[in-house]
Amino acid sequence: MVNETRIDAASLTGIRLATLPPLSLYVHVPWCVRKCPYCDFNSHEWREPGEAAAAIPEEAYAQALIADLESALPSIWGRRIETIFFGGGTPSLLSGAALDRILSAIRARVSLAPGAEITLEANPGTVEAARFGQFHDAGITRLSVGVQSFNDAHLRRLGRIHGADDARRAVEAALRAIGNVNLDIMYALPEQTLEQAREDIEMAIATGVPHLSAYHLTLEPNTLFARHPPPLPDEDLASDIQDLVDQTLSVAGFEHYETSAHARPGARCGHNLNYWQFGDYLGIGAGAHSKISFPDRIVREARVRLPRDYMQRAIEGRALQSSQAVARADLAGEYMMNALRLADGFEMARFTERTGLAATSIGAVLDQAARRGLITHDVVRVRPTELGRRFLNDLLAMFLAA
Repeated sequence: MVNETRIDAASLTGIRLATLPPLSLYVHVPWCVRKCPYCDFNSHEWREPGEAAAAIPEEAYAQALIADLESALPSIWGRRIETIFFGGGTPSLLSGAALDRILSAIRARVSLAPGAEITLEANPGTVEAARFGQFHDAGITRLSVGVQSFNDAHLRRLGRIHGADDARRAVEAALRAIGNVNLDIMYALPEQTLEQAREDIEMAIATGVPHLSAYHLTLEPNTLFARHPPPLPDEDLASDIQDLVDQTLSVAGFEHYETSAHARPGARCGHNLNYWQFGDYLGIGAGAHSKISFPDRIVREARVRLPRDYMQRAIEGRALQSSQAVARADLAGEYMMNALRLADGFEMARFTERTGLAATSIGAVLDQAARRGLITHDVVRVRPTELGRRFLNDLLAMFLAA
């Protein structure tokens, strides 16, 4: 049973959006060959241990995605999709034919911006890498390859199914097939040394990709690593590794434009920028989340999480698990959780445009954060300082508590 959208009239008083923000589409593919011990995403091994290998049910899942999109059309009617992102899970487990069918169905039902960025996450397994050309033919314009490390010992500790040589071959194949490639790299790994972190980031740069996402390994709740913590670098070493990664990428010509994102000029990720700038996104697929703005409210939605349940309910037009309007009191905090991740911060006019709130509603907190050296601000723009970016959680807590 779907939780009905709850709108508290008092909490929404004063919410009036003169224009709606850009809209993106997120497509979740929930299966992986193996669940990584650090992963807290809605991902599921596509066969049980001991079962014979079998293909994921891509035909049934494609039908469910299309039905889900059709059910969601009234909430985005007349709006153009600016970017698409296939995330997971491991979307590269899909065949080129299945991906082509899904993208064709999307194009037939919504308006897609000319030259829209269409990203697909991929793992460096040889089966997936062989499909990169097919993905390009289907319309993928950007690949995000989950390398995580070029060190075989660290890859084993992370539960990855590929090795360093697989990673290098996959990146080469991705660059040949599409060119616009992001690499995911993790640092502060179990028993990782400063020199090993240097080797990883230098190898990543040497591949020639235009975008790198460098993530500090964290122990997320409800993961195997949280239940059985591995020996991680201490706080001082982890900080030194983070500084090394950031400095090495900067010297190599990458812009550190978001907390974990580094890009060569012109290669920023448009889809993720829309998230961080508090744009809208429709999420379809098992467990996918949405943020949809209307002139008088902003609504957050979540789809059914379990793939089997999702496929059945999407066909029946019941993929939504919950839908709830964001309370007026929460809007500033939600906006800051995204916008303050950006090195450029945000324009005050955009804050008002995207939340419907007056700039004066956050004036006192901005002044307090400025006194603590966490931001700089004037009537035009708010930017996190280097101190604010390093202690982002402390900065965000000020707005969430306001």
